Amino acid sequence: YDTIVGERGVTLSGGQKQRVSIARALIKQPDIVLLDDCLSAVDTNTEKQILGYLGKTLAHKTAIIITHRIYSLLDFDKIIVLEDGAIAEEGTHEELIRGSGYYAELYEKQLAEDEAVN
Repeated sequence: YDTIVGERGVTLSGGQKQRVSIARALIKQPDIVLLDDCLSAVDTNTEKQILGYLGKTLAHKTAIIITHRIYSLLDFDKIIVLEDGAIAEEGTHEELIRGSGYYAELYEKQLAEDEAVN
């Protein structure tokens, strides 16, 4: 906690900067939280840990999470898929993967990529 990070966090990696930003947002204990692609620079294991923490922290708050990683959305109540600025699909994760839309297609693609890496 006493590490000097330098001006604009130049000594931090992208993932470290994202974790600091999330911590700064949550330490204020807001009722509404907006996170825009907040985990794009962290590895999948770190992402799972952060999402586990966020699930507990955001349990009684309104949270809007903007992301391209579908597995990041598994614990959220409602998912809205936008296409060309309009709502293309809407529902829970389970509802959307049962469909034949973009969400289900992207989910299968990301699942296959994750399996190939692991």
